[in-house]
Amino acid sequence: MTSVEALAAGPLFGLPLPELWFALVFAMLGTFLFLDGFDFGAGAIFATLEEGEARETVLSAIGPFWDGNEVWLVVFGGALFAAFPAVYANLFSRHYLLMFGILGALILRGLAPEMYEQRHDERWQRWWGRSFIAGSVLAPFLLGAFAGNWLAGSSRSFTLVGIVVGVTVTALTVVSGAAFLRLKAADALPASVRRIGLGAVAAYLLSVVATLGVLAVRLPAGVEALLTAPVIALVLASVALAGGYALALRRGANLAALAAAAGLTYGLVTVVALLMYPSMDPAAGLTVGEAIVSTLPLNLMSIGAALLLPLVATYFVVLYSAFSGPISAGEAY
Repeated sequence: MTSVEALAAGPLFGLPLPELWFALVFAMLGTFLFLDGFDFGAGAIFATLEEGEARETVLSAIGPFWDGNEVWLVVFGGALFAAFPAVYANLFSRHYLLMFGILGALILRGLAPEMYEQRHDERWQRWWGRSFIAGSVLAPFLLGAFAGNWLAGSSRSFTLVGIVVGVTVTALTVVSGAAFLRLKAADALPASVRRIGLGAVAAYLLSVVATLGVLAVRLPAGVEALLTAPVIALVLASVALAGGYALALRRGANLAALAAAAGLTYGLVTVVALLMYPSMDPAAGLTVGEAIVSTLPLNLMSIGAALLLPLVATYFVVLYSAFSGPISAGEAY
């Protein structure tokens, strides 16, 4: 048997590759929501600060990270396309308006800080500051709407479940953003950043309750889908993490607060994955096993992912190590 025939004969090492790729796709989505989430949250908090040094500090805090963090959105989309091409095609054609909206918001969020720093003119900076805020709020909201519609199997782009999940994700990014800004520039920003973080975590919990209520009506299995042991455990863990976040933020343990925000983000994505599985595209009725590519390309992709993902992770370790610690006073974007 040739090596190609061996790869086509069955899953690599007998592993459950379809399920592993399902988990990997959602892990990549969660990583993007956390890493770029605190950038989005910083942009939302930017709206509450007076023009001048405080806003410059926010831009300086996220400057080295935001463009690198977006890599995980590309990796998520690439993995979805490679492993579940039919799902990729269905989702992106079904919700193309949301896709264009997400891309537009990301472009605006990326362009605005660059333009903001080009001229120190009040009118110019006011315009680009508002653009930065709009991109930072719209991107997570629309991404949450996309995820909510995907889970609920909706063929429309704007639905009640999409709106409540969008609000939930947006509140979660503010939770992460407040912890990140306190970690990077606690002494250079007003105490209101901490209050915003505390308010955001309360808003997040309320949004989760609203989301679960809507899903109880919208999902085919109804309330029963939400009353499984893993989902209940994750919801209770999220409440505990929210409490730990609030306590850490009050005590100035900002790294612990950011870790709690990470737990909330991955917990939310895990709940979505659990509620969806074994379906991969509820609207089309495709399960994970039906949507996955054939054995040979699946095995080849798995080998490639095993080689490339550690390199991507190493890049981020180097990036965050190089720019660790609080930003210097007066540091520019």
